[in-house]
Amino acid sequence: MAAGWLTQLAGDRVEVRSAGSEPADQVNPVAVEAMREVGIDITGQKPKILTIDAVEASDVVITMGCGDACPVFPGKRYEDWKLDDPAGQGIEAVRVIRDEIRTRIEKLIHELLPVG
Repeated sequence: MAAGWLTQLAGDRVEVRSAGSEPADQVNPVAVEAMREVGIDITGQKPKILTIDAVEASDVVITMGCGDACPVFPGKRYEDWKLDDPAGQGIEAVRVIRDEIRTRIEKLIHELLPVG
């Protein structure tokens, strides 16, 4: 959901990479539905394993409970967002998570791409 929001809100001003330390077999269908409700289609996304190369090539790394499984490189900006896991949750709970992610993405965009 975070990659969907970032792509939607930042457009081509930010290169988005999305991966996980323990990716599922498929994108959560409830997350797909929650994002569809706000006009963002994430059905084409496939869960991917987080690689050292992806982290090394990034300026900002946002994790969501990655812990020691995520590689760390000096000079990168890291943020660990404490969010409920949408896995196994109903649509009402996933909507709350979706909206919290949007708020955090908007703040991140403002910090990375200040106006003026």
